[in-house]
Amino acid sequence: MFKLMFTNAIDQTVELFDRPYRLIRVEGIGDTEAITQMQKVPFQDGASYIGSILEDKPIEIELKITGDSEQDLNAKRRYFASVFNPKLGVGTLRYISGGDVKEIDAVAESVPNFPDGQTNRKPLFQKALLYIRAPYPYWRDPNQTSQPLQAYSGNLTMPNTFPIEMGRSGSHTTLYNNGDILAPVRIDIQGPVTNPQIINRTNGDWIRVNRSIAADEILHIDTTNGKKRVEVYRNGRVFNVFGYLDHDSDWLQLDVGENLIEHIADSGDTSGMIAVTWNNQYVGI
Repeated sequence: MFKLMFTNAIDQTVELFDRPYRLIRVEGIGDTEAITQMQKVPFQDGASYIGSILEDKPIEIELKITGDSEQDLNAKRRYFASVFNPKLGVGTLRYISGGDVKEIDAVAESVPNFPDGQTNRKPLFQKALLYIRAPYPYWRDPNQTSQPLQAYSGNLTMPNTFPIEMGRSGSHTTLYNNGDILAPVRIDIQGPVTNPQIINRTNGDWIRVNRSIAADEILHIDTTNGKKRVEVYRNGRVFNVFGYLDHDSDWLQLDVGENLIEHIADSGDTSGMIAVTWNNQYVGI
């Protein structure tokens, strides 16, 4: 048995399980349509596989809203419609089954449908149809995984392109992506450090910022598609330092399974700290 919870962009929440919003039917939370990309050349038998991409995820929900009185039912129906207001944009849909919780970004495709008829509506209940869509089709763990690294101490000179010859580095660690797909990361680097670089030795991804980070600054990097950013936090203010990103950098991600992560820099101090944070992502639930 499972239940769904939806929180919209202004933090209104509704639980879909039992009274007053009892689930009747849910379709689309587990399956996602995939597009297989193929390529042919002249005189080739069959085709060559290039890759597969997942479409966005449509979800259809049927439920029954109940109230203690006709006035109470109307109030619950109005609240339900306000939570699933398409004009509010993207919210968060959570799937809860026992101790397992997954979430996905989702937006209502229309105002909830409240059908008429004796089997759909009476003074103390109202059936409803809800159509929502997840633009990004992967479910994720709601709790992020975070792993600290020690900042660099010492001097190091590096070429700008791979392969590089390693000198002394601040720290390395093994991170485990327990999801089904590559995981983007959030990286926070506390200064002092000069020209910090994070390398995924497992897949070769790396990202470097050509800037000195002072002791009272934190460098924040987000490699998530649609949310990519490079910022410095100082004294409660946020500064965009995207222009300091090395132009050869990758938007570093974690492979499925084990990833050897290393931090190097031109100079730094042991008082600085680094944290790499991510959410495991899944193709289904």
